[in-house]
Amino acid sequence: MRTLRSETVLVLALSLGASGVSALISFIGSLTKPGGLKDQAATLNGSYAPGRPWLDLAWQLFGITTALVPVALVAHLLIREGAGLRAIGFDRGRPWSDLGRGALIAAGIGSAGLAFYLVARAVGANLTVVPEALPEVWWKYPVLILSAVQNSVLEEVIVVGYLLRRLGQLGWSPMAALVTSSVLRGSYHLYQGIGGFIGNMVMGVVFVLLYRRWGRVGPLVVAHALLDIVAFVGYALLAGRVGWLPTA
Repeated sequence: MRTLRSETVLVLALSLGASGVSALISFIGSLTKPGGLKDQAATLNGSYAPGRPWLDLAWQLFGITTALVPVALVAHLLIREGAGLRAIGFDRGRPWSDLGRGALIAAGIGSAGLAFYLVARAVGANLTVVPEALPEVWWKYPVLILSAVQNSVLEEVIVVGYLLRRLGQLGWSPMAALVTSSVLRGSYHLYQGIGGFIGNMVMGVVFVLLYRRWGRVGPLVVAHALLDIVAFVGYALLAGRVGWLPTA
């Protein structure tokens, strides 16, 4: 038990637990900054080397790749356990089912999530989220898609599949595990504001319930990836061209 507890803490400290602390510090900074939250911006995909596209691309790919190291660590730990990623339903065993279910989840959550964000920002509970601020270069859209896939794999494998498995092995009740997973998901989105925290926490509850029903993170990875791809690419195509989409 002690080993499992230490392992879980270390995995989170190297990944989304650390992101939660970082987001909290960022949120405190936004709260204490003059002006309202909606007058500040949270940029998700920005340039690392403005004016130097090849160096920028190298940094983008480096960031995406290294962000997936915790997933590789989780895979290693599950293999040592004798289970592997198949134990949490992240494999190619049911591709069409995962794609279909993921697409349905994304369709259901997407419009509601956008509406919630617009309302939260309007009442001053959220920063203006800028999904992308990359230069107009040939690799812009491929990098945005890769970033979306990286986010989805990292979050769903660790915050749902791995964390729920470990908390169950540690004897946590299903409700305690659900609350912990959902609050953690909300915490590392806190840099977006209260709206980002609440919206993602609710999404976390839905994802945990679906994972328990299906026993697979595959559909959740698909859904999350589709939601982020639409957000990133949609913003790149529509920002400044439609009046209802807030921009920094």
